Amino acid sequence: MLVVTRKPDESITIADNIEITVLEITKDKVKIGINAPKEVKIFRSELKTLRQTNEQSANASGAAIKQLLDSHKGINP
Repeated sequence: MLVVTRKPDESITIADNIEITVLEITKDKVKIGINAPKEVKIFRSELKTLRQTNEQSANASGAAIKQLLDSHKGINP
């Protein structure tokens, strides 16, 4: 992991076409801006886990869904 120190309005460049700029620093947050080509996908890390879970759910087999439904029979919400 590369660790750099930047002040507001300073940036770093990755691979000649991705620029990350520090926009604002507050007590407990850093606001950054990312300038990259549209074909570069950018996700917040917490969304990556959610996306993987959604993909796994979408690809669940019929047998797995039946097993899940069977395991919840008789449970009142």
